[in-house]
Amino acid sequence: MTRLVPFFLPSACFLLLTVFFLQLPPLGSCALSGGSRRLDRLDALLMAVLTLAYAVCAFTGLGNTASPETFTDMQEKTAELTLDLDGGTVTHLKLYTGVGIGSYDIRYTTDGTDDYELASFEQGHAEVLKWHDVDIAYWLTGGTIRIRGRGNVWLGEVAALTGDGQIVALTSDDAALCDEQDLVPEEQSFMNSTYFDEIYHARTAWEQLHRIPAYEITHPPLGKTIIGLGIRLFGMTPFGWRFSGTLCGVLMLPLLYILAKKLFGGRSAPAACTALMATDFMHFVQTRISTIDVYAVFFILLMYLFMYLFVSEGKLRALALSGVSFGLGAACKWTCFYAGAGLGVLWAIWAIESAKSGALGWRGFLKNCGFCVVFFLLVPALIYDLAYLPYGLAAGSPNPFSADYIRMVLKNQEYMFSYHSALVATHPYSSRWYQWLLDIRPILYYLKYLPDGRHVSFGAWVNPVLCWGGLIALFVLGYLAVARRDKVSRFILIGYLAQLLPWIPVTRLTFAYHYFPCTVFLALALGRCCSVMRLSSAKGRIWSLWLAVFSLSVFILFYPSLAGTPVYRGILRSWLPTWPF
Repeated sequence: MTRLVPFFLPSACFLLLTVFFLQLPPLGSCALSGGSRRLDRLDALLMAVLTLAYAVCAFTGLGNTASPETFTDMQEKTAELTLDLDGGTVTHLKLYTGVGIGSYDIRYTTDGTDDYELASFEQGHAEVLKWHDVDIAYWLTGGTIRIRGRGNVWLGEVAALTGDGQIVALTSDDAALCDEQDLVPEEQSFMNSTYFDEIYHARTAWEQLHRIPAYEITHPPLGKTIIGLGIRLFGMTPFGWRFSGTLCGVLMLPLLYILAKKLFGGRSAPAACTALMATDFMHFVQTRISTIDVYAVFFILLMYLFMYLFVSEGKLRALALSGVSFGLGAACKWTCFYAGAGLGVLWAIWAIESAKSGALGWRGFLKNCGFCVVFFLLVPALIYDLAYLPYGLAAGSPNPFSADYIRMVLKNQEYMFSYHSALVATHPYSSRWYQWLLDIRPILYYLKYLPDGRHVSFGAWVNPVLCWGGLIALFVLGYLAVARRDKVSRFILIGYLAQLLPWIPVTRLTFAYHYFPCTVFLALALGRCCSVMRLSSAKGRIWSLWLAVFSLSVFILFYPSLAGTPVYRGILRSWLPTWPF
């Protein structure tokens, strides 16, 4: 019977989604517009409730708010730590490593003359900003530990522990190495250390703040600068380096509600659309990890919101803000250029339709083209250039218009292009674009087995309700866009395809999180179906509520595999054999 459960649950999900879509009215004659698109107090209340509920969930268990923050540059330096004789017998050490790549030679002396090798520790690029247990060759009851750094390594804290985990008091000629002993954890976890690509992005954010040449230069700098804002507020702690991304994930919800309100009108469809995003696995996990993808998606949502305000209401200010959002997104990650191509298609359709209707003459067309040149080329280029100020400050070239600065920016573009185009690598949790469409292969970010038989794990993939239901909804929108010439459906489809199609010819290593920008448009696609139900049936609002509750229920079921809650491995959360949870 238990073997049937993994088959039954996804089948039940498909069945319930099928029932939902069966409630759609005949598409050939269904109503496509209606309801106020102006935000009112009830809309504000709905947005506030959804956003606040999500914020509480997202910020809970995000990471420790305290970590060692005083680091010593150990490059070719020897530091001595003296053991407290009354502290007990030391059986192992804990190191909290900062940035850099190199190694530590750890030696021991009792008389200050002869010393003995205790241990050596290699600090590779994956060991930064983490607590590490270091086994030692001898048990110690006093004396002096000597630590010598080799390479460009920074060390945050050293702790000496007894066999039962008690911390032995240390003194040092460099106080920074043993001034935060109360922060020593029992074990390394995602709550106190970096995981996945945080080893690149959180590290680079710290380096940019301290005007140190950045280690991770395979993406533009702005995303790491935004990560640095959270570090400035909350320190170089897991909570600090994850704060900005989580905040952007929270802010995406009211932005999505506003866009859905402008697209559909009414309240039930925008609320359902926002609830789908709030309960999406990808959105929850990806905004709580200190990587740059969340900032790209945040600005993609902004640029499409402003573009819709322009094409639907003709507001030039909205067109300008769309261009500024495009520039900010591109300065975070190049995938925003895909979104920019979608904006270009939407603008071209607007121009053609406006010309056909006589609302846009040649003079107006040329003026608008000039406006776009300014706000989609010149302003983004300026934003992109200024985003490299941390690089310039680290290199001693802070003038963003100097020849050296411009040369530095261009050289980095060449490096990024060669890196991504020539990348040859494998990963056990990589996936291709066609696997994203059906949630076939999530990416596992973290896995730790506990002594009591439980395990902690989480990864990124799309809530099946949003992934599978959204895919079906896209076909519905395709019919509405072609057969019914529905501009709203067309807008959503263009946004989705702009983010997916460029990945089809890509042969380099890709992951499920590359589908993250598409989830915005999957939520909008399901929202469009909800709006059609609302306009064509008195029970449409009920089905919108049902969809949101269904998505929330699946989110609750999978919550341990999203937030890293210790659980016993169970088949209830392994719907497909390719899901590693």
